[in-house]
Amino acid sequence: QLVESGGDLVQAGGSLRLSCAAVGFSINDFVIGWFRQAPGKEREAVSYISNSDGSTRYADSVQGRFLISSDIAKDVVYLQMNSLKPEDTAVYFCAASLWAGSWYVDEYRTWGQGTQVTVSS
Repeated sequence: QLVESGGDLVQAGGSLRLSCAAVGFSINDFVIGWFRQAPGKEREAVSYISNSDGSTRYADSVQGRFLISSDIAKDVVYLQMNSLKPEDTAVYFCAASLWAGSWYVDEYRTWGQGTQVTVSS
């Protein structure tokens, strides 16, 4: 089970840090991805971190603004979101995959319930 937290209402230009806590398993061997889904749109990948080797990937739309990190000891993955824009408004989900380089929704098997991020202009 994955549990997200940290979503909130923030003004454009502000920052938020989302957390994704693994319950009942260790994230050490997993790729943990962050996804988001805005109303009326498909769920899209935002970032992932491979906890086996520390590799990361970001969507072009968030590159340079968002930073993903993990605390293996706590089994938590964070998504630091800076310089937020109204178009970042969405429900943010974290998910776990055993496959290296997972980027697509179908490659992830375990999902959290999501946390709402709203960025006002």
